[in-house]
Formats: sequence, structure tokens, C-alpha cells
Amino acid sequence: MVRSFHRSSAHRSRYGRYTGGDPLAPPVEVQSALETIGHDVMSGTSAERALREYLRRGDRDREGLDDLARRVRERRAELLRRHRLDGTLEEIRRLLDHAVLEERKRLANDVELDDDDRAFAEMRLENLPGSTAAAVNELADYDWKSPAARADYERITELLGRELLDQRFAGMKNALENATDADRQAIRDMLGDLNDLLEKRRLGEDTQDDFDEFMRKHGDQFPESPQNLDELMDALAARSAAAQRMLNSMTPEQRDELLSLAAQAFGSPELMQSLSRLDDNLRSLRPGEDWTGSASFSGDEPTGLGEATGVMQDLSDLDALTDQLSQMYPGARMDDIDLDALARLLGDDAAVSARTLRDLERELKDSEMLQRASDGALRLTPRAMRQLGRALLRDIATRQSGRLGRRETRNAGAAGDRTGATREWAFGDTEPWDIPRTVSNAVLRTVADGADASTGVRLTTGDVEVVETEQRTQAAVALLVDTSFSMAMDGRWVPMKRTALALHHLISTRFRGDSLQLIAFARHAEVIDIEQLTAKDAVWDKGTNLHHALLLAQRHFRRHPTAQPVLLVVTDGEPTSHLETDGHVLFAYPPDARTVAATVRELDTAHRLGAQTTFFRLGDDPGLARFLDALARRAGGQVVAPELDDLGRAVVDSYLGSRHTGRGSPEDFGDMLRGRAWW
Repeated sequence: MVRSFHRSSAHRSRYGRYTGGDPLAPPVEVQSALETIGHDVMSGTSAERALREYLRRGDRDREGLDDLARRVRERRAELLRRHRLDGTLEEIRRLLDHAVLEERKRLANDVELDDDDRAFAEMRLENLPGSTAAAVNELADYDWKSPAARADYERITELLGRELLDQRFAGMKNALENATDADRQAIRDMLGDLNDLLEKRRLGEDTQDDFDEFMRKHGDQFPESPQNLDELMDALAARSAAAQRMLNSMTPEQRDELLSLAAQAFGSPELMQSLSRLDDNLRSLRPGEDWTGSASFSGDEPTGLGEATGVMQDLSDLDALTDQLSQMYPGARMDDIDLDALARLLGDDAAVSARTLRDLERELKDSEMLQRASDGALRLTPRAMRQLGRALLRDIATRQSGRLGRRETRNAGAAGDRTGATREWAFGDTEPWDIPRTVSNAVLRTVADGADASTGVRLTTGDVEVVETEQRTQAAVALLVDTSFSMAMDGRWVPMKRTALALHHLISTRFRGDSLQLIAFARHAEVIDIEQLTAKDAVWDKGTNLHHALLLAQRHFRRHPTAQPVLLVVTDGEPTSHLETDGHVLFAYPPDARTVAATVRELDTAHRLGAQTTFFRLGDDPGLARFLDALARRAGGQVVAPELDDLGRAVVDSYLGSRHTGRGSPEDFGDMLRGRAWW
């Protein structure tokens, strides 16, 4: 319960039970989730489904929705295995047997009792029906001679009344323990007024004033403090429907016994009549509740009517949680999950796991990692693509560091090589600042303006000087990636996409002067942007049209005549299709001589344009190895055959080496890549 503490009129502190889980638990790792989702998207899964799969699986440190749903099923099965519904009937049978035994003792030992009266009483006891309910009803007018027996019988009627009330009003059984006649009359009055109010609602004649008057008179019997009649009806109908489902779950014999006994609650049928009237009103006003369901209990733990009704409510909540955790219904949201019910039924740790997953989903959307496109589909945003590219480059840097055995270095990220001179900053400059010159300029300007520099200076853009660099050679990079079906079939689909994303991020963030074009080739070739490539799904389409891809690469090189052409080709198969002069595609397997000739011809053209060429061979096909080796020798290039996990590093290495200007070794570029200043 939350408690308010007043330190002063202007300050208020609120204290309550902590519900946030382990404060030392790992925070919500959006980047880790994004990498997992991005991997699934690159595998051909939609962003919507990838997000749902991540929420279902969870991660190393947290349960996913599937784990929580499994625990819900186990909890439900445990309730059914533990309980049986005849607890009240069993308790009444025990009290009845004890009352009859005490009465027989008294009859046998009471010497003052008239012999005829003793014989008649013994005959009644001896001929009691075998049914507990019938026996209790038979003894309703019996004149008990034993005070202990009379007390046991009164406890039966008291227990029945409390249990029947506890079925409809949770906690009433304990509240009415040792109740007085005045307490019982207050319950009768409340039931009468409640039924009158509900019947007014059925006729559409009730008002808020009617409800307020009811709560003024009987509000102490409703600790939930409902604010209007609808809130009160919702709570009462849910409990009443659970009581009906419990009754449906009993055997016919148990149900008949209970209904027969109900007339003896508090010693008269009045209570049961009021409760039946209440059930009818609630059923009419809340027909959407489950009034017909049931459950199969098989346990050994006897359970009373009120407790069994609570178990039925728990089962209903568990069924609702199963649906909520499945997230399979239209319009499903993580906000639908009832965290309070989850904490109550499975423990705080389950609620914390669900809350963390919900917050993670919100963070991915609020941070603009995932957005709805115009067609309504969920998409990875450009920001998400940058985050994924950054993570992939970190992975490449780690691999490169391990391969070269070098320590990490920090580089300023200049756009060229430093000359030792500085110049005034101009809009668009990416060179690093010369801090001493910049601060000196600010101090001199402040003094020249007549101000006191000892009290502080304020920088302006005119004070800033940057380190002058020599422009590095710009590159026009064409990355040709094989998107034929064999790439997906042999597990090369995702590594190819990750490689393209890493190279795209490197060039767009570190070498902005370079121009990258991504070209996907299968039966045809197409220029494709990084978002399209990462979302591209594998399609069965015969053909590996390297010829068409080389034509598109040449067009890219010719658009950048002053840049160094860099041609990077990732493939797992020999070319099996090419474009004819009329624009149609010729496909043949094994490769046709005309396809090979057309491919070689366009590779020669790229070589004449000055392209530095690298082929990345995936797989161990000897024919492909011989073919690519021959192409590389002809183009003055090289062939790299990396492992799939090392493809990204190999492509980035080749790109950095191709644009090398001669100042330093290729490994210097590796040091630059591993540096963190530009992440």
C-alpha cells in the first residue's frame, strides 16, 4: 500500500512497494535486440515478424513471451492437479458426523430424559438419509439435547452462509467469522439494496445518486471502493460467473448436494434466495461473462466454495494471460498484458520480464528504429540501418584486430592526410579542429573587443581553425552481390547482406567523398539501395547474370570519371546468364560459351576504365575457383575465398586497400578501422 509522507507544505514524498525487479539487472539492451531483429530481417523475415519472434524468444538474460506462456500453462495445470471441489461438503459431513455422535452420547447418558423421547430421538438419528444434504435438512427441526451437537449443527448453517457469500464477495468468509445477528442482518440489507439497484439498472432508471447512496450505506463491505455502478457490476459479475463455472465443474452428485444444502445457509432459505436473485441480475447485465465454462480438477486438496471460486478466477486470468502472451490476435500489443495478474499468479520476476519486453518494444519504436511505412508494414528505419552497420563494423574491427595482433588506436577521422598547416573553418569541413589556435583566436578577439578575457571567453565560428589536409583519392565503388537462390539455399544470404551493410556504413560515415553503388545480380541485375537489399527475400529464379551487373558497374564508373574505380564481386557460382543485344536474357547451365564471352568482354571494359577488381569466392566449387582465378588474372585483380563469418572483414580490407594512396601500409587502414573515435 502506498503511504504519503509530508516533510513540508512544499514537498511530498511517496513510498511504495518496489515493482521494478532487480535494480542490478542488465538494462534494456536496444542495440542487442536490434542486431537480432536485423539478422532476421536480412534472412527474409518481415520486421514485424522479426520483432514478434524476438519478444517470443527473449534473450540470454530475460524470459521471452514463450517462456512466460509455458509458466502460465504449468501454473494452470498445477491448480487443476492440486484442488478438488468438495471441501465444503467434506467439512459439513465431518461436522454432521460429530454432531450426531455427540447427540448419541448425550441420549445414552442422560438419565433424566423420558424413555419415549430418547427412543424417538435415537430412531431419527438412526434413520438419517445417507445424503449429507438430506441429513442436514432432516435435522433442521431436531431438538438437540447435546449443547456440543447443537453447536456443530449451527456451525454447519453458519459455514454454508459464509461460503455462499464468499463465492460472490471475496473475503466474506473470514469477515463473517464469529458474526453477530446484527452482522448477518447488515448482509441481508446490503443484498436487498444491491438487487434493487441492479434491477433499476435493468430498467434504465438508476442514477449516480442511487449508487452514491448505496455506497454511503454499505461501502464498508466493498474495500475495492468502486466509483460507479459499472465498476461494481464488473467485479461482482466476474466473481459470480466464476462461482457458476465452479458449480459446473462439480459432479452432478456434488452439485445436487450443494444446491440442496444452500437452503440451510444461516438457518433459512432467505440468503440463497437473495443470492439467486443477484446472480440473475448480474447474468442479465453482464451476458459477456463466461457463465457456462468448467474445469476438470483431479487433486487431493479439499477446497471450500469461496476458495474454489477464487481458483476459477485464477484459471480464467491464466487463460486470458495465455491469449495476451501469444500476441496472435488482431491488434495485439504488449500493453495488453496484465502485469498485475502476471505478478500475482507467477511472481514479480515474471511481471518484470514482461514489463522489460514491453519497454523494449516501446524503445525500439520511440527511438525511431522501427516505423510504419505508408503501406502499414513495419520497417527498419535508416537510423536502425546505421546502428546495424556500426555494430557490424565493430565486429569486423574485432576480427581484424585478432588477425593482425594489433592494439586499438584512436584516429581523428580526418578527411585526408595532415599537412601541418591550419586554416579557418568553412561550412561543410570535416577536418579536426586545431584547439590551441581556436582558443587563441577567441582570446585575442575578446581582448580586441575591450572585454576582460580572464572572466571567460565565448567561441564563435570565426574563431575556429581546422587542421589542413591533403585530399585523398576518391573512389567509385561498385559492390556486386550474387542474389541467386543458391546463396540463400547454402546459408550465404545473411553474410552477404551483413557485408553490404558494413561497407555501406563505412563509406557513408568515414569516406563520404567515395561513391558506393550496390548491384544485386541473379537472372537480371539491378541497382539496389541498402534498405531494399537488407529486406530482399530469396526468390527461386534461374540465372547468375554477372554480365548485366558489370554493365551497371561500368555506368557507375563513367558517372565518376575522376574517381578511382573499385570493383568488388561476391558470388558463389559461375555466370549462367547474360543479356542479349535485344535485352532478353539467355540462360544456360552448364554455362554457355556465349555467356562466358559476354562476361569476359565487360570485365575487360571495366579493366580499361582502371577498375581495381577483387572477386570474393564463396564455397569450394573447383570449377568456380578456376574460372574466377582466370578472370582475376585477366583483370589484374585478385580472388579472396573467405569463410562466411569473415566475408565482411575481407570485403572491407579489400576496399581500404584499393583506395590506398601510398602513404603508409594497408595495415594502417586496419588501425584506422579499429579506432573508436569515429564510431
